[in-house]
Amino acid sequence: MNATPEQIKDVLTKYKRIAVVGLSPNEERPSNGVTRYMIRKGYDVVGVNPGHESILGQPCYISVLDVPGQIEIVNVFRNSSAVPEVVDHCIEMKAKVIWLQEGVTHAEAEEKASKAGMIVISDKCILKEHRKYIPHDSGPDKSQAV
Repeated sequence: MNATPEQIKDVLTKYKRIAVVGLSPNEERPSNGVTRYMIRKGYDVVGVNPGHESILGQPCYISVLDVPGQIEIVNVFRNSSAVPEVVDHCIEMKAKVIWLQEGVTHAEAEEKASKAGMIVISDKCILKEHRKYIPHDSGPDKSQAV
């Protein structure tokens, strides 16, 4: 059920709007560093963290359902037990991709997302996959931005 390498490369090339569920303001947390990287690489990123109005200069929302406009990738930095609710929200708002970071999996929710037509990428780091599949000199690098 997990996406193929070709699908992962296609997702990272084609889709540019990401909602990061569990984005932390703590610079030591993986969600913060990964999000900084994706912003530098030109992705349009918003956070989903009910405790904050903005993180890294990006707006934050209570849930993915509160994010205005179309979200293409929902990148999840939450405990695996939170995945079913996130998947339900993704289905409701018609996300294209659910991306579960390293250590985050939920077989039933992943199957539900897949059956709903979403691309499912599970237990993989979006930053590592970006470095693997997207040439380092492609796209903007807004290093000074964040």
